[in-house]
Amino acid sequence: MSESLSVLHQQLARVVLVDRPLDEVLTEIVEVSGRAISGAEATSITLIRDERGYTAAYHGQLAMDADELQYERGYGPCLDAGRSGELFLVTDMGAEERWPDYAAHATELGVRSSLSIPLPFQGATIGALNNYARRPGAFGDPDVLLAEEVAAFVAIAVANAEASARATDDVANMRRAMASRAVIEQAKGILMERYKITSEQAFTLLTHASQRSNVKLRDIAEELATTGVLRGS
Repeated sequence: MSESLSVLHQQLARVVLVDRPLDEVLTEIVEVSGRAISGAEATSITLIRDERGYTAAYHGQLAMDADELQYERGYGPCLDAGRSGELFLVTDMGAEERWPDYAAHATELGVRSSLSIPLPFQGATIGALNNYARRPGAFGDPDVLLAEEVAAFVAIAVANAEASARATDDVANMRRAMASRAVIEQAKGILMERYKITSEQAFTLLTHASQRSNVKLRDIAEELATTGVLRGS
């Protein structure tokens, strides 16, 4: 393992992934990447949701400006790397023919070479790690290797965030379900006491009221628990 790669691994290992906002984690990662990849003067992370790209983190305004050029057009090395899973190296932006309109405007910004690495993640979010430089030929094979290592780490961070978000949603859904159950039990108790009926009969009254009024069962129960009135009775 090269010394540069070893140092990169050590720096990435210090990045805390859990219990932190994703944008904060990704910002730290692009800063690490910028230090590790000597040719990069600016670095960014593009994420793609519903076919639309956005910059989740960046280090250096040049990266943000170059990313925005691509989002305006709907294509370019960072977007196409994220969508296709292919690596795109632009050695000389002034001679680039794959994205001529983007390349012309990027050159005006001062971008002369770039390296876009797809994130190796096949979940709900895909994207790319983008590196930009103001001189042609800024990126070589060692830079590609380092960038691929960073991209793999970014993918882990994004996957963790996606899993955490799903877990948070699950907890929220469970809490809502428990709250609904509690208010329904309360409403059933009111009806059981009022009409001297069983729990099953009380639940039937609630469901019939819900169906007649086309109002959710929980809302029917909450209204009864709050006002003492069973809608439609």
